[in-house]
Amino acid sequence: MSSIQIKKVETKKDLKAFIEFHYDLYEGNQYDAPNLYSDELNTLSRNKNAAFDFCEAEYFLALKEGKVVGRVAAIINNKANEKWDKKDVRFGWIDFIDDIEVSKALLKAVEDYGREKGMTSVVGPLGFTDMDPEGMLTWGFDQLGTMATIYNYDYYPKHMEKLGGWEKDNDYVEYRLDVPEAAPEKYTKIAEMVEKRYNLHARKLTKKEVFEGGYGKKLFDLINVTYSHLYGFSELSERQIDQYVKMYFPFADLDLITVIEDGNKDNQLVGLAITIPSLTRALQKCHRGRLFPFGWWHLLRAIKFHKTEVVDLLLIGVLPEYRSKGANSLVFADLIPRYVKYGFKWGETHVEMETNESVQSQWGPLDPTMHKKRRCYRKAIG
Repeated sequence: MSSIQIKKVETKKDLKAFIEFHYDLYEGNQYDAPNLYSDELNTLSRNKNAAFDFCEAEYFLALKEGKVVGRVAAIINNKANEKWDKKDVRFGWIDFIDDIEVSKALLKAVEDYGREKGMTSVVGPLGFTDMDPEGMLTWGFDQLGTMATIYNYDYYPKHMEKLGGWEKDNDYVEYRLDVPEAAPEKYTKIAEMVEKRYNLHARKLTKKEVFEGGYGKKLFDLINVTYSHLYGFSELSERQIDQYVKMYFPFADLDLITVIEDGNKDNQLVGLAITIPSLTRALQKCHRGRLFPFGWWHLLRAIKFHKTEVVDLLLIGVLPEYRSKGANSLVFADLIPRYVKYGFKWGETHVEMETNESVQSQWGPLDPTMHKKRRCYRKAIG
């Protein structure tokens, strides 16, 4: 008989323990990018996260001899299920000690919750939407994590294999890109041609345009279109978009964000690139995800003063009809000189589906090295 007790998160104290467990498990880890406690609290709180307009969720803690030894979130994204014609319950925020009984009990809790709700499969790790980290790290455990992705110990995927019934549903890859001394000629030449032939141009936004001119919303509307075909994607709602604009853009360095516009269509927004200085080392210095007393200073040094050698390429999207025109070259021709100016040595791509060759082909001139792999698993529970 298992000695593991599963406890549903029902109180503020329980939720605090749920969030705090990650800091305990990964304390001192040199690769993990711990989230800010306040961000985790906002994401997991039903009255704060707009994703609960179309999602349902329960959180579970695993206890052994009264001590927390694991956690997991069970999430049903009704909008995604409708779009992809699925009956999936997602598991996310999964962490556990190296004890197969713990991981088994946690995933069983997700399965039971899914069955109660009429679901027929469990899939994950996934969050509420694509804006949350997804995919369990399966290779690259000695590589620096990012704030937008999951870092986990190497025993996690070993547990998935041992438990049985779990199959590959989707694999992601991530690349390390060298920042050259100048924008490669391949990018600059194509960018010049694209500007002349198609009247496309790259430009920067101002804070006023983002918050008062509606560009914040336009950026996420574009993401809804360009990412609509990707694995498990569900369209961001108006309330979610409003949340993300208010949450992230007040602190964003707009010099590292580029938009592409079509001069033939009244400067219609047709592409974007949202990149940020890596915050991993700064987040590691925020004690248990707190901004105070000194966490805010480390984040400020990274965001405003670019005290990091790494730049994270969070979101790059171009409307389908403009991809074959080479519009993405405008992005790189614009951003690479800025990376050089700020002293970035290398870039980190966001997760890419392993089959997305069109995305991977654009990194060619930047000497890409695939250095991480991650997987989403699926299990039938009908």
